Amino acid sequence: MFTGIIKDIGQIVAVTPQADPIYSIRTRFPLAQIELGASIACNGVCLTVIRKSGDVFDVQVSGETLSKTTAADWGRDTRLNLERPLQAGDEFGGHMVSGHVDGVAIVASRVPEGDSVRFTIKPPEALRKFIAPKGSVTLDGVSLTVNEVVSDSFGVNIIPHTQQETNFGFLQPGDRLNIEVDMMARYLDRLLEQRGL
Repeated sequence: MFTGIIKDIGQIVAVTPQADPIYSIRTRFPLAQIELGASIACNGVCLTVIRKSGDVFDVQVSGETLSKTTAADWGRDTRLNLERPLQAGDEFGGHMVSGHVDGVAIVASRVPEGDSVRFTIKPPEALRKFIAPKGSVTLDGVSLTVNEVVSDSFGVNIIPHTQQETNFGFLQPGDRLNIEVDMMARYLDRLLEQRGL
């Protein structure tokens, strides 16, 4: 379980191409304290540490994950939002994030608004019903509050701190984002569906 509060911007330093490619990611995390088999959310995708050396850890990505996330776009020098799992006693600052990406959204626009930047995001059609004004959404692993929902898109404001501490500082229109909808909205929809409402 994650919270959507990013702790590091990692950088891919190597890609080992194979059926299930291996990504080598440089991080500021204290890797001596992270065991093999531990989970790290990389741009919102929960991945398993399979190897580590110095300040670099390796993750392997399955074909299923490649087909459902932006991981197929990743290459050398790609910047990734990184978060370690929530542990007992940690501050819960964002919202409940599973690391199981629901789909891929597109950055429709990026417009300065005061000191912040207003992003307009186009989610997959099947996920639109889960997105509500003032509700929570996870984009590339970042817990965000939805400002407004308009037809096929929604808006989020990114303050300067978030621009500096996540990859939102680099995102441009046309870029693809991993999106995970609010867990509670998903379960509520399922419950209503089972009751025929």
